[in-house]
Amino acid sequence: MQLNDIRAFSADQDRGVWFELLDPVTHQATGIRLKVAGPDSEVQNRARLRLSDDLSDVADAEGKVSAEARERARLDSLASCVLAWEINEDGQPVPFSHANIVRLLKSATWVQAQIDAFASDRAAFRRAG
Repeated sequence: MQLNDIRAFSADQDRGVWFELLDPVTHQATGIRLKVAGPDSEVQNRARLRLSDDLSDVADAEGKVSAEARERARLDSLASCVLAWEINEDGQPVPFSHANIVRLLKSATWVQAQIDAFASDRAAFRRAG
């Protein structure tokens, strides 16, 4: 591997990879697809930096951050890693927006867990040989 291979791998991760949410019980495809930036992408790097800034902004005089504020910042950071989606509600496509991604994440912890696991899985973003 060479430096240009490493840089290309990171650049590919900025374009994201599609994955489908699975039902948490049956493990069957839900039909909800999300395009997520990879763990070595600039997208995720910016999200991590913004998370640190957001936590600093909400810290009290002693540097403490409430659990509620920490959770809001975490969900905001995870939502920033989603680049596109295919999802319907009441038979209609849901517009892609940061607010709607956060709404999806708040809907169920299993949704958060699947997106977070995929977003951190370098193998899922490996370039096709």
